[in-house]
Amino acid sequence: MIIQIYEIQTPQEAEKCIELGVDHLGSVILRRDEWRVPALRESIRLSEGTPVKNSVIPIFQDNDTIYRALDYYRPHYVHLCDSLTDEEGQERDLSGFLTYQSDLKKKFPEIGIIRSIPVPEKDGPSHFPSVKIAGSFESLTDIFLIDTWLENEPVTGYIGITGKTADREIASDLVIQSEIPVLLAGGLSPANVYEAIMKVMPAGADSCSETNQKDGKGTPIRFKKDFKKVARFVIEVRRAEEKVRLRKDDVLEEMRVLESELKERKLALPPHSVRPHQLLVIEDLEDKIAQKERELETYEKILTP
Repeated sequence: MIIQIYEIQTPQEAEKCIELGVDHLGSVILRRDEWRVPALRESIRLSEGTPVKNSVIPIFQDNDTIYRALDYYRPHYVHLCDSLTDEEGQERDLSGFLTYQSDLKKKFPEIGIIRSIPVPEKDGPSHFPSVKIAGSFESLTDIFLIDTWLENEPVTGYIGITGKTADREIASDLVIQSEIPVLLAGGLSPANVYEAIMKVMPAGADSCSETNQKDGKGTPIRFKKDFKKVARFVIEVRRAEEKVRLRKDDVLEEMRVLESELKERKLALPPHSVRPHQLLVIEDLEDKIAQKERELETYEKILTP
């Protein structure tokens, strides 16, 4: 299961996250006119030769500058988190985003793409198009990241950094329907990430605001990580991962029992005049096995994203 921590901007922060067991380090390129930051490049280079991956979010919309930045940083992933809906939650025209993403993959085939998919808070707008939007981008994307949609984003034009949790039902539907790994973000903290994972069953969890330091009013401080919180976040994700692994083992055992019973039932069928209730029992066993197989597929997606 992937653990991703964002706003890692210095080599010292990157090194500390790697020590704590973080899998993906996320960094932010803040300004078009200051896109070249040697300390940030050094932070990205720290993961070379390790299993740790890194990603960058460019918070500006200038294709040429983004291309130059990707050449300079050479991350494993570029993370695109543009707003894909309007203030009422209606899907925007996605054609420009899709064309850009297609061009990006052609120009940098070695760099994966993470695409943020908006999901509202619980009791948000009905019929929110999260799953539909994800379907449009799936063939051009390597990883989806579910993040919380608000009517007014903290950073205009971009999804994320809300500190608010996304609707778990919509998030779960998106995970089930997606053919690519889905990370869950949106207000995740050491206190709630275990429950969120067990509900949504994503391929990983992402945290930014809720693993940052906080000021005297309890407001997260941008670009200042609280490594005690990061350490607890890692522990809670790994606890959820172990729970999923144990559940997978249980399901495998349940499947073996069901398959053995099915085999015995079929062998016991008389060569002629099979009774309806005997067929119903066999069909019920086959349905239960199919259900367990679907459950196993979910666990496999989590444990081997």
